[in-house]
Amino acid sequence: MALLCLAIGTIFIADTLTDYEIAVAVFYVTTVLIASAFLSVRGVLACSIACCALTVCSVILNDRGAYQAGLINCMLSICAISATTYLALQRSSALQAEQTSRSQLVRLSRVSTLGELATSIAHEVKQPLTGIVASASACRNWLSSEPPNVTRAEQAVARIIADAGRACGIVDRVRKLSKRASPEAEWVDAEILVADVVSLCRRELDRHDISVVTEVIDGPAIVFADVVQIQQVLINLILNALEAMAGTKRPSAMGVTIGIAMQEESAQITIADTGPGIDGHRLDEIFDPFYSSKEDGIGLGLAISRSIIESHGGRIWAKSDLVSGAKFIFTLPARQIGETQTSFPIATSVGRRDSD
Repeated sequence: MALLCLAIGTIFIADTLTDYEIAVAVFYVTTVLIASAFLSVRGVLACSIACCALTVCSVILNDRGAYQAGLINCMLSICAISATTYLALQRSSALQAEQTSRSQLVRLSRVSTLGELATSIAHEVKQPLTGIVASASACRNWLSSEPPNVTRAEQAVARIIADAGRACGIVDRVRKLSKRASPEAEWVDAEILVADVVSLCRRELDRHDISVVTEVIDGPAIVFADVVQIQQVLINLILNALEAMAGTKRPSAMGVTIGIAMQEESAQITIADTGPGIDGHRLDEIFDPFYSSKEDGIGLGLAISRSIIESHGGRIWAKSDLVSGAKFIFTLPARQIGETQTSFPIATSVGRRDSD
């Protein structure tokens, strides 16, 4: 803001002290462009009006050169300022619309992913609910016995509370994945993050008889990330691996390996499958929007995943071996346990805080 005021003041002084024939006021357009980068619409309009007013003041205060030329330059400068203001506001509006659309697209992709996991989520919720019913029945039996076995009944109630907590945890994870939210980064254990995602995908993996192995190299990695968004990336990559292996001719060898490795100030997470792999010439195209090898695919999953990872300051890429399968690798800012915590900027282009 101080730089903007300094620029306006400098242009005003220069315009006032130079001849009418020199259209110094046209440089006010640069201040309008600077203002549009960080001010609201009202702020940009106020800056534009101030620049126009200062242009007129300079003409009034100046007494050098041909006055008629000064009036013409004044009118041209005001037209230039007005046109620049209009274009700058149009650009800001377009950027805001793009950000809103991207946020909605990310959320729709997330909800679509949850739809694919509906069976797995229902199965995971059913387990603690079944435990609650069994424990409640046992509690009733212990209390109706003569004499009532209060100790066993208390144990049954404790199991009910634990199972209810598990069910609430599952519902809470699904709710976080489905709601609109801006990136809220925190330090989290990468292995726990991966375990939660595998738990959500467990039913689908078991249904296709696919094993999952998690390998942690160089000790536990604590990543700085928005948990919900990275879960979305992991779920998408795991489901892609599952679909890739669905038609494999090696059903006994189907499996997903998730590797977590520390590399200086970042953690590298690898999702490897034993599917047919990816053609080498397609490795640079698969992250492009609307590119899909599936007949019913819309080609947004990997594009959104790349957007999320890059907003965290990491990068994502793919490797492929037509013999051993495909690997998707991404990095996140990280530290090892015991190291000093440091915050990293997370871009907000992939999400925006809204009320539920």
